[in-house]
Amino acid sequence: MKMKLRRIIRRITIGENMAYAFVWLTIFLIPFIYTKLVSESSLDFHKVFISWGKIIPYFIIFLVNNYILAPFLLLRGRYLWYLLSVIILVVAIFGNIELIHIKDSIGVISITELRWYWNMLFGMLLAGTNSLIKLYYRALYKAQRMAILEKEAIESQMEYLKYQINPHFLMNTLNNIHAMIDFDTEMAKQSVVELSHLLRHLLYDSSEKLTTLDKEVDFIDSYIKLMRIRYIDEVTIDFNKPDINLCRKIKLPPLLLIVLVENAFKHGISYNNNSFIKIDILVFDDELSCIVTNSRHSNTENNSEHSGIGLNNITKRLELLFGNRSTLTIYDSDNKIYTVELVIPITNK
Repeated sequence: MKMKLRRIIRRITIGENMAYAFVWLTIFLIPFIYTKLVSESSLDFHKVFISWGKIIPYFIIFLVNNYILAPFLLLRGRYLWYLLSVIILVVAIFGNIELIHIKDSIGVISITELRWYWNMLFGMLLAGTNSLIKLYYRALYKAQRMAILEKEAIESQMEYLKYQINPHFLMNTLNNIHAMIDFDTEMAKQSVVELSHLLRHLLYDSSEKLTTLDKEVDFIDSYIKLMRIRYIDEVTIDFNKPDINLCRKIKLPPLLLIVLVENAFKHGISYNNNSFIKIDILVFDDELSCIVTNSRHSNTENNSEHSGIGLNNITKRLELLFGNRSTLTIYDSDNKIYTVELVIPITNK
C-alpha cells in the first residue's frame, strides 16, 4: 500500500508542477507574443527584459507561497499565520517596488503596469489562486488515498472471511477421515487422496481473486467423492452442472459454492432416515445460480444452527464482492426440505 501511495503522490505532484510550468511559461512568453501581434520587424530584448522585470514580483510571490507558505502553514491548518504571511509577503515586495519608484517610459505590454494597490490586490489573488489549486490537489490525493485504504480494507476482510471458511471445511473433513480409520483403513486412505485434491485447490486456486467455474466444479466433485466414501448408499446425491466448455469461460470468486454444499452435508444428513442432497449449477445470460437442496430432519430444524459459520461468512463476502447485485435466499417453509439459492453476476464470460 505504501508503494501505491508513493506513486499517487508522485503522479499528483508531477501533474501539479506541469500545470504551473505551463502557466508561467505562457506568461513569460507574453512579450514575444506581443511582438508578433504588433508586427514589429525585430525583437527588442530590452523591452522583453523590462516586461520580465514587471512579471518577476508575481513569480516570486508564487514561488514563496507554493513551496514555503502553503505547504508549511496552509496545508498544516495554520490558516491565520498563513494569511498574515501572505499579506506580509505581498506588501514587502510591492511596497519596496513602490518605494524605489522604478518607472519605465517605454510602452510595453505588461500585466504589472498598474498602481501599487492593484499590484498588491492581484498579488493576493495570485497567492489565493495558487493555494486553491494546492488544496484541490491535496483533496485529490486524500480521495485516492481513501479509495486505496477502503479497497485494502475490503480485500483484507474478504481474505479473512475466505480463510475462516477453509479451517472450518478442513476440520469437518479431517473428522470424517478420523471416523473412517476405525472401521475401514483402505477407505480412509482413499479419503486422504481425495483430500489432497481438495487441498491443491485450496492452496493454489483459492489464493487468487477469481477462479474459473470448472475448477470450482472439480472441487465440489472431489468433495462429493469424499463424502460418498463415508456415507456410501445412505445418501442420494445428485449434482447437475453446466457444460465443461462453458464452465471454463466463467470466472467467480473461489470457495463460494462449496460452502452451500458443505452446509448441506453437515445439516441435511441423518443416519436414521433417508437423506438426499441435490446440487444444481445454472448459467444464464449474465448470472450464475447455485441451488442446493437437502433433506431436513428434526435435528436441523433450527434455522440459525443450520446456517452455521459458512453461510454467515458467505453472506458477508457477497456484500463485499457484489453489493446488492447478488442474492442468497433460504427456502425453509417445508419441514422436510431445506433449499439455499445463490445468485451472483457473472464476472467474465
